[in-house]
Amino acid sequence: MAVGNILIIDDNKGILSALEILMQPEYESVSSISNPNQISSFPNLEKIDLVLLDMNFSTGINTGNEGLFWLRKLKELSPGITVIMMTAYGNIELAVNALKEGAYDFILKPWNNEKLMAIVKSAIALRYSRVEIKKLKIKEAQFKNIINQNKDSTIIGNSIALNQVLTLTDKIANTDVNVLITGENGTGKEMIAKKLHVKSNRRNEVFISVDMGSISENLFESELFGHLKGSFTDAKEDRVGKFEAAEGGSLFLDEIGNLSLSMQAKLLSAIQNKIIVRIGSNKPIVVDIRLICATNCNLEQMVAAGEFREDLLYRINTIQVRVPPLRQRDHDIILLSNFFLKKFALKYGKPQFLLSKNTKIKLLEYQWPGNVRELQHAIERAVILNDSPIIKPEDLAINTIKKRPLYTTLTTLEEMEENMISKTLLQTSGNYTEAANLLGITRQTLYNKLKKMKSNGK
Repeated sequence: MAVGNILIIDDNKGILSALEILMQPEYESVSSISNPNQISSFPNLEKIDLVLLDMNFSTGINTGNEGLFWLRKLKELSPGITVIMMTAYGNIELAVNALKEGAYDFILKPWNNEKLMAIVKSAIALRYSRVEIKKLKIKEAQFKNIINQNKDSTIIGNSIALNQVLTLTDKIANTDVNVLITGENGTGKEMIAKKLHVKSNRRNEVFISVDMGSISENLFESELFGHLKGSFTDAKEDRVGKFEAAEGGSLFLDEIGNLSLSMQAKLLSAIQNKIIVRIGSNKPIVVDIRLICATNCNLEQMVAAGEFREDLLYRINTIQVRVPPLRQRDHDIILLSNFFLKKFALKYGKPQFLLSKNTKIKLLEYQWPGNVRELQHAIERAVILNDSPIIKPEDLAINTIKKRPLYTTLTTLEEMEENMISKTLLQTSGNYTEAANLLGITRQTLYNKLKKMKSNGK
């Protein structure tokens, strides 16, 4: 028995019986209806592979216009459905019109059984090949997405502040707990989210990122939960929302603090129940996602001010990851600068650049209010405009009038040692061997001291 679900629509009971007898031994499911008005209420129409549709239903009318009307209706309800038209009053013009409207083929009554079965077999084969092609395209898009995730999830730096974040990320990556990532703009919150995904059990599924701050209130439900064609003025086709698109993978909601209270309520319902409903539909859709949110806002203060729902904060904040600002990552600034120098030199076809000693000092003295994003833009600008292989302080479009203190006041011998180690690593741009030589200790001793500093949360 061949795979295939067939629906026959004809007002002639004899035709229905004859086709059922012919088709049932060959296909797994053969259904029939004698009134085309039943099409809209036919259960699971989207699972039907092939429809055999009569073209005339009213007595004395044989123009075929009724069949074309119901063909359009079928295509509207199930866009991927395959339809073969049938009529006893055929002509070339009618056949051409049917094919223009999306019919697969046109058959005259009475038919030849062998020829009809050959056409049906071919139509179902085409239907399944299209479904497979669509699946392959989706898989290909997901694969490209995964490749890009792995490319984009490399985090540069080995400062103590950053390592604390990465250690926490490693601990929670393989869980499905909801994570809230906080930090200033430009600190790399999305990169931490991608790192969580790439290290999780969902790494082979999609990572969907949504900028919540850019979604208007009237498009919120459509963007997140999807809609059906015709459910509102601009709904020209069915659309899958971000929750549904992230099925099996991770959904990253950035700038979640920008949502209005009404949008927060709708989001809370979806997160609590793990069920969404497309606009224009009554059918609930169960979603399996790992939720990661991010914000540069103080959500606790917003809750106190009545601007953010406390129950939503609890839902998204099972684990909180605070990404440190760049000014707290000290020698990572030089590591990142060198990384961006290589990246943009390659991008713009230029020779490799080096940072002068005074340029490094300027980079370390600057507050970096825009964090890693601002550093990236500063280095990119310097690469584009500079013809010399050495990046000088004046090549950086930053103002260091308000300098940040590189080192804090010391109170204990332990703090003095930790500060000296940090200072030396800054001076050597994170080169452990060179730093150990300057400090007069072995590389292993330096590793041990750094490990102790890390365990103490320094």
